[in-house]
Amino acid sequence: MQLIYPQQKLIVSLVAATLATLAFPAFAAPPSAAGQSEYARGRILVEARPGLSNDDLDTILKVHGGKRRKLGQSNVHIVDLPGNASETAVIERLRHNPHLKFAELDKRVAVTMSTNDPYAGSAWHLSKIGADTAWDVSQGAGVTVAILDSGVDTTHPDLAPNLVAGFNVYDNNTDVADVCGHGTAVAGTAAAATNNGVGVAGMAGSAKIMPIRIAFFDASVGKCYAYYSTAASGLTYAADHGARVANISYGSLTESAAVASAADYLKSKGGLVFVSAGNTGTDQAASVTNSMIVVSATDGSDAKAGFSSFGAFVHLSAPGTGIWTTSRGGAYQAWSGTSFSSPLAAGVAAVMMAANPSLDGAKIEQLLYSTSVDLGAAGRDPLFGFGRVDAGAAVRAAAAMVVVADTQAPSVAINAPLGSSSVSGLVAVQANALDNVGVARVDLTVNGTTVASNASAPYDFSWNSAGVANGMANLVAVAYDAAGNKGQSATVAVNVANAVAPVVADTVAPAVTINNPVGGAVSGTVSINVSASDNSGAAGITQTLYIDGKQVAKGSGGAMSYNWNSRKVNAGTHSIYTVATDRAGNSRTASVSVTTR
Repeated sequence: MQLIYPQQKLIVSLVAATLATLAFPAFAAPPSAAGQSEYARGRILVEARPGLSNDDLDTILKVHGGKRRKLGQSNVHIVDLPGNASETAVIERLRHNPHLKFAELDKRVAVTMSTNDPYAGSAWHLSKIGADTAWDVSQGAGVTVAILDSGVDTTHPDLAPNLVAGFNVYDNNTDVADVCGHGTAVAGTAAAATNNGVGVAGMAGSAKIMPIRIAFFDASVGKCYAYYSTAASGLTYAADHGARVANISYGSLTESAAVASAADYLKSKGGLVFVSAGNTGTDQAASVTNSMIVVSATDGSDAKAGFSSFGAFVHLSAPGTGIWTTSRGGAYQAWSGTSFSSPLAAGVAAVMMAANPSLDGAKIEQLLYSTSVDLGAAGRDPLFGFGRVDAGAAVRAAAAMVVVADTQAPSVAINAPLGSSSVSGLVAVQANALDNVGVARVDLTVNGTTVASNASAPYDFSWNSAGVANGMANLVAVAYDAAGNKGQSATVAVNVANAVAPVVADTVAPAVTINNPVGGAVSGTVSINVSASDNSGAAGITQTLYIDGKQVAKGSGGAMSYNWNSRKVNAGTHSIYTVATDRAGNSRTASVSVTTR
C-alpha cells in the first residue's frame, strides 16, 4: 500500500451527504483471486477496433466461450470466460486478432499509499508549491475532480461541502463509503474545503469532489486493491458525468491498455488523468504513456522521496512526505507516498482550469510541465519528470494565456489496405493522422458514408466489407482537430469480393443495433455507432439516424457512425433512434435514451 507514516488524529463533528445512481457492471473479485492472484480469474479485458459490430465481436469471443460486458460509454469490454478457460491462453490468441485494439489480463493493482484552517500551518507542501499565490487567482470553483479510490468518508466536515454524486463501480451501487481510508486521505489532498475554519486545506478547495469507489479490502492481507477493469470503468463514469480531472493513486496503471483507453476517453472531453508513480524506491521501467500524467514524490528539500518510484514514465513530481490531510471518522493525519503527490498535482490542474475555462486539457498539461521547477538533470528526467509542480506559476500562466485560433487542418492518409487490392469479410484499415496542435478524431468513410470513428491513435478500424455491394468501394479517412479543422485523405479504391447469397423473396426486416452509446449519462462529443444486417445482405440497407425526432445522418450499408455534440442541447433526457430499411422496403428501428448534464 502506498500509505506511509500515519501519525496522529483529531476527531471532529460529522456532516451528511448523499449520492446519485447509475447502473454499471459489478466487479466483485472471484474467490480465487482474493489475496492469491495478481489478476482476476474468469475474466479478461478487450477493446474492439472502431467499426467492429457487437455481433462480429461476439463471434470472435464465442470461440473461447467468452461473454462480454461493456464498460459504460467506453469501447472497453469485460469478457467473462468459462470456468475451465485459461485467461493467459485466451489473451495470447486474441492479442493477435487484427480487429481487436487490445486484449489483456484484468490485473490487480495496489494503492501507492493563507487560509484560516487550523492545520494549514502544518501543510508545508502547500507553501512549497506556491498554493497561496495560486489561490489569489483561483481555488478551483466550477471544476469537478474525480477521486477513483477506496471510497470517501462523505460525512467528513472538510469534504462534505465539496462532494457531488459519485458511484461504487466495484459493487455496482451508490455506497461510496471508504473501505480502507486511503480514498478519504487522497480526496482531502486534492480538494478539502478551504477557508471554512475546519481542519486542513486542499489544493483545489473550491472544486467539487466526485467519489468513485474502484477498490476492495482484501482481509487476508489487510490491504486495498483495485483492478484494471474497475479503474477503467471509474474513468468512464467520471468522463460521462462531467469530471475534468481524475486521480487514481494506484500502482502499475500505465501498463494497462484498458486504463489508457479510458483515460484517453476522458481526455477527449477536455480532461486530465493523474496517477501515482509508486512507492518501490526503484526504477519501475514502466511503459511511457501520453494518456495519464504520472507523478513521483519529493520531500521538503526538493529531493526525490526515498520511497518514490521513478523512471522514464514520470511526467511530474510533487511533495509526498508528511502531507496533512483528511482521514476517516472526521479525523486528520499526516501521510506519505506518491498517493498524495498525484492528487496534489491534480488539484493544481483543477485550479488552472478554473482560472481559465477556455483552456482544454492539452494546454493545461503543457503549462503544468513548462512552469514546473526543473530539478535534477536539465529537462525531463526519470526522477522528477519535467519538474516539481509550481502551483503559483502554473495558475498565473493559465490565467494569462490567450487561446490563438487554430486554422491549420490535420493531414491524414490510409496506409492499409492498398489501392486496387481485393478484400472480403472483415478488413483491417490503418490510417495515420498528424496535426500542429492535436488530432481530435479520425472518421472512416466508405462510399461517402461514415462507418467508424476513432478518437485516439493508432487510428485503425475494422470494416465489414459485406456491408457494401461487390465491386469497387472508395475508402476515405477524415481527420478533425479540436478547432474543427478537417483534413481528408486521398481516396483508396478497393475491390470488394464477397460470396453472393442467392436471391430470394425478402419479407424479413433488417436487424439493427445501436452499439454506442448505451442508456445512461453522456457528456461532450458522443460517438454514435450503429450496425445493421439483413438476410439479403447488408449492402442493400439504408440507415437513417434521428436525435429527438430530428434526422441528423443518413447512410447505406451495414455500419454508420455519427458524432453528436451533446453540449449544444439542453440538459436532460434525449432519444436516439435509427431506422434500417432493406431493398425490399422492410424496416426496423432501434433506440436508446441518454441523459446530458
